[in-house]
Amino acid sequence: MNARDGSRAPLLRVEGISKVYLMGDVSVTALREVSLDFWSGELVVLLGASGSGKSTLLNIIGGLDVPSSGHLIFRELDLTTATKPAMTDFRRRSIGFVFQFYNLIASLTALENVQLVTEIADDPMPAEEALRLVGLADRMGHFPAQLSGGEQQRVAIARAVAKRPELLLCDEPTGALDYRTGKLVLEVIERVNRELGTTTLVITHNSAIAGMADRVITLRSGEVAEDRRNATKLTPSELSW
Repeated sequence: MNARDGSRAPLLRVEGISKVYLMGDVSVTALREVSLDFWSGELVVLLGASGSGKSTLLNIIGGLDVPSSGHLIFRELDLTTATKPAMTDFRRRSIGFVFQFYNLIASLTALENVQLVTEIADDPMPAEEALRLVGLADRMGHFPAQLSGGEQQRVAIARAVAKRPELLLCDEPTGALDYRTGKLVLEVIERVNRELGTTTLVITHNSAIAGMADRVITLRSGEVAEDRRNATKLTPSELSW
């Protein structure tokens, strides 16, 4: 992980982001004036209970949603004022998503699911290499129905990292998995961060996962309740819950 350095600009800057949803005559505030910097190479865990705003923040960072106010700056691009083509390019080139549910295409093999992304990326990692990175070299020809939940999630990670994104956004990546399988998936995420230097944000309600992070951000009622750095990082195998 690249240490925070005052001489460098952050990879991503969140400046006073708020998000308000209108439901009829009722307005619901999901985020309130959130300001955060994310640095190249960091592995960040975002903690919070359901409704704390963490998924809303991740969706805004990934360009899947827009804030009601504030600015989101990726390198020198202000995403909150960017054109639709610029946002499409940002999502296509710079962002990799991993969700709780794997969203694989059932009629395609693991290899073919990953190749879908490599066909639209500018400088992709070969799909075979991405699957080897997540430990599935011997499962490339299998269909999703022939894979366990953990294996399907690893295919989803391989698909996300194959386009070499600068930001890997993981929304409850272990939420549908048992304890042992969840730890295997966390090991893959940690390996991607460590070996590829991909800035990685992991959303979870499981506070034990925070031990593997460089930095832990806790959201509560749409606000940043805590932003701290871990003095000592644990490996995923050392985590327990």
